[in-house]
Amino acid sequence: MGPWWSPPEPRSVQLLLLGLALVAASFYAGTLFQSSASPALILPPSGSRSPDSSNPQVADSPEFTNRVGVTYRTTPVSVPDYGLDVCPLEYNEYVPCHDAAYVSSLRNLDRSRHEDLEHICPPREKRLFCLVPPPNDYKRPVRWPMSRDYVWRSNVNHSHLSEVKGGQNWVHESGKLWWFPGGGTHFKHGASEYIERLGNMTTNSTGDLSSAGVVQVLDVGCGVASFSAYLLPLDIHTMSFAPKDGHENQIQFALERGIGAMISVLATKQLPYPGNSFEMVHCSRCRVDWHENDGILLKEVDRILRPNGYFVYSAPPAYRKDKDFPIIWEKLINITTAMCWKLIAKHVQTAIWVKPEDESCRQKNADMKLLNICDPEYSSLPSWKAPLMNCVRLNTDQSKLRKLPPRPDRLLFYSRSLEIIGVTPEKFENNNQFWRDQVRKYWSLLGVEKTSIRNVMDMNANYGGFAVALSTDPVWIMNIVPHTTINTLPVIYDRGLIGPYHDWCQPFSTYPRSYDLLHASHLFSHYQDRVEGCSLEDILLEIDRIIRPQGFIIIRDENTTLSRISGLAPKFLWDVTTHTLENEENMPEEVLICRKKFWAIT
Repeated sequence: MGPWWSPPEPRSVQLLLLGLALVAASFYAGTLFQSSASPALILPPSGSRSPDSSNPQVADSPEFTNRVGVTYRTTPVSVPDYGLDVCPLEYNEYVPCHDAAYVSSLRNLDRSRHEDLEHICPPREKRLFCLVPPPNDYKRPVRWPMSRDYVWRSNVNHSHLSEVKGGQNWVHESGKLWWFPGGGTHFKHGASEYIERLGNMTTNSTGDLSSAGVVQVLDVGCGVASFSAYLLPLDIHTMSFAPKDGHENQIQFALERGIGAMISVLATKQLPYPGNSFEMVHCSRCRVDWHENDGILLKEVDRILRPNGYFVYSAPPAYRKDKDFPIIWEKLINITTAMCWKLIAKHVQTAIWVKPEDESCRQKNADMKLLNICDPEYSSLPSWKAPLMNCVRLNTDQSKLRKLPPRPDRLLFYSRSLEIIGVTPEKFENNNQFWRDQVRKYWSLLGVEKTSIRNVMDMNANYGGFAVALSTDPVWIMNIVPHTTINTLPVIYDRGLIGPYHDWCQPFSTYPRSYDLLHASHLFSHYQDRVEGCSLEDILLEIDRIIRPQGFIIIRDENTTLSRISGLAPKFLWDVTTHTLENEENMPEEVLICRKKFWAIT
């Protein structure tokens, strides 16, 4: 994460009103947000339009022949000569693998365990195969860091959260903007105070979360991700997730703010993150029944926590004595005791446990039949759609858990996880240098201000070199490791970065228009021989869904693949240019830079 600036919090109603007045004035002056409304037509504006120019006149816009209509995927995939169809406006928030209409038709799901909220993709013939349109009056997102506190209402035009969570200071309406004061269910007076309290609880009031060794946090049921936003000044990076449920647009709010998040839920499957990845797992009234099913969800937390990592639980059972809460609390104590977690602090609404480093207690409890130990072979498999295991994994090979340095030294640290997959220190350093060079060239080719890009995804992240090369820029990176490639995600987490496993034959768990920049290095060639019938067009359509209007897609791959993409790009309403850069063997390699046009439906 690059340099981060936090605007001063309002000290009075007068200051707040003044701040909002300045925001409104800056909007009309076009100096703060650098935003431009979408044209009121389905046709894209002229290709020469700059990112921050005002709307073109309709007469200046070239005509395109893409049609509006509900179109489904066919086998074989076919893209019409006139261009890909455009989905009707009501599909502007279409998330294929979290489609409530499809999921409600399924009868074999365990809804008592919220399986219906997991990543469930319809068969290909039932997936829409059309371009997802932006909503009416969609605007270029507010730029970071102001987006932490303000986003355009028209981009996430839902009032439900402000209605039900306004008293908890999640989000408030403010004219044409949403305002995020930094509150949450259990920190309605502000995330900063809450984070300071957690630091005191983990260090006996001698330091903060950073000095407690926390670098990466998993925030379960994150809401609008204010907890993550206010951890950034401590250089703590958070993977935030929440389900697409009654508060379904909470992740959309988080991404619009420029905060790393994805749709997910703890239910029947393992989370798509490797073991021993986070120094803290946080739950602030996350509506997870940790005490149910023999604590199987807590055992999943144990899997992803590093030794000496913290589980933070802010919820009524931690402090209240009403009705069922004592029973729930007793179950939590029994489960955590069996796993040998140590309760180190319990204050006001929050309890904090620590996962042990020494495995002797857990082995002893397993011998006494108080705990099940997982088969070691499961520990090395990518956790992609794997069922939850009612057992704990023992870290018997302590050499694999070599202590990691603090951030930012961790970014360039040669970790044990690199050794395990056969990457030498020399190859690691060469990879880092290569991506430093490439990222400098990328910025030159894009020709935009760095502040115009915030949300970035590396679709085939390998060792995370691309993300590390961007670490001094004001962006965050979602690092994706396809579960069918070499398992490099532990390397990425050891470097202090975040990201999940994924299969690009399926749509990603995010809302449309989530990212400003997508990077795909040799991704398509990896999938070209897949027997499941996953086509290049499927992946391009998903890219179009999750990239923002006027967002960039950088593609490196085999020349035949790039040629196909170049031919298809106009049908997806993308501009495309070809450039020649060097690959890691210092050989010339063609690179496509595509840019999604800015268009809308009348």
